[in-house]
Amino acid sequence: MSTAPFILNNAFRSLYSAAGLGKIAETEESAATELMQVHKKSKNIEIHKLNVNINGNHILKDINLTIPDKKITCIIGPSGCGKTTLLKSINRLIDTSAGVHIDGTVLIDGEDIYDRNTEITHLRKKMGLLSQRPTPLPMSIYDNVAFGCKIHGIRKRKELNVIVEQYLTATGLWDEVKDRLNSPAAALSIGQQQRLCLARGLAVEPQFILGDESTSALDPISSKRIEDLFVNLRENYGIILVTHTLRQALRIADHVIFMYLGEAIEQGPADEFFKNPKHDLTKQYLSGVFS
Repeated sequence: MSTAPFILNNAFRSLYSAAGLGKIAETEESAATELMQVHKKSKNIEIHKLNVNINGNHILKDINLTIPDKKITCIIGPSGCGKTTLLKSINRLIDTSAGVHIDGTVLIDGEDIYDRNTEITHLRKKMGLLSQRPTPLPMSIYDNVAFGCKIHGIRKRKELNVIVEQYLTATGLWDEVKDRLNSPAAALSIGQQQRLCLARGLAVEPQFILGDESTSALDPISSKRIEDLFVNLRENYGIILVTHTLRQALRIADHVIFMYLGEAIEQGPADEFFKNPKHDLTKQYLSGVFS
């Protein structure tokens, strides 16, 4: 929101007061300030007119979305439609790459993440990222979970012990690894590694968890465990998942975004989206005309 109206109000307040209009000016400014504060308190992610061009290719086209907090949002659509680019744009993982040009606004807690004054480390602390394949760090199980905490200034061993146990418990790993916390993370199964990566992301207390096809490389049992974790975690986190699996979205989504050729075609609550899609492209995709 521009500060120009407030500057003008300050400059001309004496004139308004002289004309008996001072209260009107103050009321207008107060109302605008209150609106701004309400917007800042919003925990949703608001995306306005987001466009992403990569090497001259228009990948995301005028995206306007509201992604709710404390719900599971599934981003669906055929391959190459921009789902992963959208997810990475929310976490600012692509804008510093050569050939990338981004226009538009992405607001998190009312803060525009693409504003030149936005501090990236502060932003990414709000975003836990779970990739398609597990990415454990080349260190112990304990140090993987504690890694982000140390970056953000938590150094005391006693405090780290509590955090490590808390988030390994939250991801169902504590009982499996509590007797080998100093063992290499690479020694875990792939399903355990993915849960460890989730614990590492949760340990810095993010607001949102971003998942890029985060169960596609897992066996069915491990995939089900991750899905169950997401369902439980949505009480405290907004969860945004890119998925190629409609069945997964049907099982766990609260909110759905359908993308096609770089455009957000339709979005809405999952029940309404699946039972009563409004756009012809959405109907065709859900009925299997294309995938």
